[in-house]
Amino acid sequence: MNNISVIIRIKTIYRDMNSTEKNIADYILDNFNDISIKTINEIASELKISDSTLFKFTRKLGFNGFKDFKIAILKEGAIYKPSIHEKISKEDDELKITHKVFESNIKAIEDTKKLIDKELYKNAIKYIIESDRVAFFGLGGSNAVAYDAYHKFLRSPIKCIYVTDFHMQLMNASLLKENDCAIIISHTGLTKHAIEIANAVKKNKAKIIVITSYPLSPLAKLANIVLVSTSDEIAYRSESLSSRLSELTIIDSLFVNIMFKNEKNSNKSLSLIRQVIATTKE
Repeated sequence: MNNISVIIRIKTIYRDMNSTEKNIADYILDNFNDISIKTINEIASELKISDSTLFKFTRKLGFNGFKDFKIAILKEGAIYKPSIHEKISKEDDELKITHKVFESNIKAIEDTKKLIDKELYKNAIKYIIESDRVAFFGLGGSNAVAYDAYHKFLRSPIKCIYVTDFHMQLMNASLLKENDCAIIISHTGLTKHAIEIANAVKKNKAKIIVITSYPLSPLAKLANIVLVSTSDEIAYRSESLSSRLSELTIIDSLFVNIMFKNEKNSNKSLSLIRQVIATTKE
């Protein structure tokens, strides 16, 4: 976690903070470039909180303490600027709005890249390769990501499962065995149906990989492995839209890794798929 920026750490767990922690987070984001020159006592005094509360906040972000936190601020503070593409104004023309949306999507993927944990991805790939079956689950917008994942992994030598309807997803989840793996996608990690699916999978001791923007969410707590995506919210656009691109990229990275890990069988699967698809074209 050492290479993850302070900004990304805050954004990733902001929703799950209490009111005091959110006040601290807002203060840091609003005064980011001045934090490194202030003492813990000065910041705590301005926020009307105790030094220990601020110290605990830096620990929650994953730092050893306030000193470690300030060093991280110094490393990125000189280059940090508030994201100009998070806000779309009425004065923006069509081209400017389009550029801002593109920039937001690019930033979401760049931020997600910074959150990559080598061991987590390595273990996720191992789970998938060693599974008898891999099932993809998602509701709402996340269902589109699950479908895209299924579409990709059909080209692999791994047996895949996917359905659209929630009840059928729940049925599939209940049929998974200990040697199977469920990949559950949920931007918020709060979706009731996604949690029901995870509980059904967990009951059968199958592995669970969750892809979400909120690693402290109820769904994430049920997972064996959590792969975190990030997003940039833009006015008039749900942040889950840009997180979808991050989630798709995470899926792509898992797919490519797995295809290279089992190249011989992967080539056989690809060959069969290409042959049958070729018959559908003029």
